[in-house]
Amino acid sequence: MNKYDDLFNVKYPFKLKHPRMSIYNRSAIFSPFSALSGYEESINDAGIEVFNKIELEDNKKDLINNTLIYLKNNDFKDNVLIKYFVKDANKNGGKYLTVSGKIKKIDTINNVIELNNKIRINIDEIFDIESI
Repeated sequence: MNKYDDLFNVKYPFKLKHPRMSIYNRSAIFSPFSALSGYEESINDAGIEVFNKIELEDNKKDLINNTLIYLKNNDFKDNVLIKYFVKDANKNGGKYLTVSGKIKKIDTINNVIELNNKIRINIDEIFDIESI
């Protein structure tokens, strides 16, 4: 038995103006601060898997171009499913994303496709495109 064990269970004898803070909120006051700013983000980035971009063969590039020409001639009436490569900002490589929607316009000067949902895709990064 310690010297002050009998004081732990004694109620405070005066009326409190404010309610007691919960143990959870009190613990937040004494929680450690982040001494290394950016450390958590760095650890999280290290766990992200990246892939190398697959270089397309000429016949695959021609197929993508023919599909884009077909869609443009058809006034972009069809929905499309596009699989494209996105470079990772912090590492070499990136990942492949798949989106669907309608093409709003094809910007041949900047080599970009813009979908109705405001997604912009570089034509050189397209891996596969199909009309659905």
